Amino acid sequence: MQIKETANEGLKRAYTVTIPAKEIDERVNSEVKKIAPQVKMPGFRPGKVPANLVRKMHGEQLHAQMVNDMIRESVDKVMADNKLRPAMQPKVEIEEGYEEGKDASLSVEVEILPEIDAPEVEGLALERLTVPVTDEQVMEAVERIASNNKSYKDAAKTKKAGDGDQLIIDFVGRVDGTEFEGGKAENTPLVIGSGQFIPGFEEQLTGAKTGDEKTITVTFPEDYPAENLKGKEAEFDVTVQQVKVPTDTAIDDEFAKNLGLEDLAKLKELLRGQLEQETAGLTRTQMKRQLLDTLAAGHDFAVPQGMVEAEFEQIWAQLQQEAAQSDDAEAMLKEMDDEKDDYRKIAERRVRLGLLLSEIGQKNGVEVNANEMNMLIQQAAQQYRAEDRERFVQYVQSEPMAAAQLRAPLYEDKVVDFLFDKAEITDREVTREELEAAIEAEETTEEKPKKKAPAKKAAAKKAPAKKDATKDADDKPAAKKAPAKKAAPKKAAAAKDDDKAPAKKPAAKKPAAKKAPAKKAAAKK
Repeated sequence: MQIKETANEGLKRAYTVTIPAKEIDERVNSEVKKIAPQVKMPGFRPGKVPANLVRKMHGEQLHAQMVNDMIRESVDKVMADNKLRPAMQPKVEIEEGYEEGKDASLSVEVEILPEIDAPEVEGLALERLTVPVTDEQVMEAVERIASNNKSYKDAAKTKKAGDGDQLIIDFVGRVDGTEFEGGKAENTPLVIGSGQFIPGFEEQLTGAKTGDEKTITVTFPEDYPAENLKGKEAEFDVTVQQVKVPTDTAIDDEFAKNLGLEDLAKLKELLRGQLEQETAGLTRTQMKRQLLDTLAAGHDFAVPQGMVEAEFEQIWAQLQQEAAQSDDAEAMLKEMDDEKDDYRKIAERRVRLGLLLSEIGQKNGVEVNANEMNMLIQQAAQQYRAEDRERFVQYVQSEPMAAAQLRAPLYEDKVVDFLFDKAEITDREVTREELEAAIEAEETTEEKPKKKAPAKKAAAKKAPAKKDATKDADDKPAAKKAPAKKAAPKKAAAAKDDDKAPAKKPAAKKPAAKKAPAKKAAAKK
């Protein structure tokens, strides 16, 4: 086997590898001798089939197998002899026109991981912003639950239904004069203004009284799940059996018992714990942003562009998905495109931080143990169909790259926790609004797109702890370097290998018209 370096620039390396035809032939002959005793052929006793006949029967298949094995061994030898740490899978191509009997000439291209001087971890200074949970906040949470668990009482027969009132209705729906499946129900509760039904349904019942009979006309949305109803106009004959009005919910022990708890004190205790857990998550996000900004400011080494491109593609795919769900996808996509270079810088920063965290973890003995890894695998397996979960587990256990990809987020969190333990932390009490503002402000100026991307506008409406593909501090750095591996793992393309990774469980299909409008045919999804 002959190996020759053809390129050495930055983190890129390239080699040509020549595998002599003689070595390939010897390997095939050795394999023929190994399998010959198991080959059966009419006219020969078991194990007595001549090697030349075995090669004639299986030679082509064995040759392909041996060439593939020798290519894999050659690439491993290139990496070992040159002490290379590949960032991603090397690109390997065999010379065009290769055929049996000729030397196999390969080209091997690879990007390697940079040499990184892991920083000293002692003396990091971080400020931890904490939000105390007050009795008033707990009571507000209790009141929200009470508001969402309203009870209703019968109103006078002359009462006209308004926002917040509940109607008990019977209805029959028709499209083109024909009843459709799921368009009929009795004694269905409907709260005016709740948005349970498709647009226009509730509004036409405003002002209805007990005993009223109405025919209302509505149009099913174009994105309605039932294909036979999308965009169709429908008429519903509605009978109002009763108008009900909400009653004040007494917040007491009985209220808590109706929720399955011992008393009101227990409900408050649980809600306090939830609020404390939520604010603790925001505090960790804020501290992590500080930490990552500190690390990023002190390190500016070259990173593998293949890893940057892979990270950028993930960011871009999420932004495109969010834009597609917006009211003005075209405008949002254009704005995103104008900021494409900024998002590529964010991807580069994530990769750099991921590699840096990995180096810190390796230097300081941070590990994901076997029990933690088993839990990760079992959790990930739950997204597959029950009959495919064992195949997924076997796939991850047999594919180092897939296992490393699964391990990476937990490994990163453990390195961050390690750095928190080493840091000098000062605490400061703030309000939740101040904490959220601090999280937003800590997004580094040089990494933020010049104009807020559309996806960020949408994200602003979400809970502060929710991750945004465009924010890289509560972001996950691309911690793709597996601590115990030479190569940085790439995402396992499970769906591409039916023999290894099972297909993910498909989304359950909902019957087109199985339910009543409030929850069914006329209901808005």
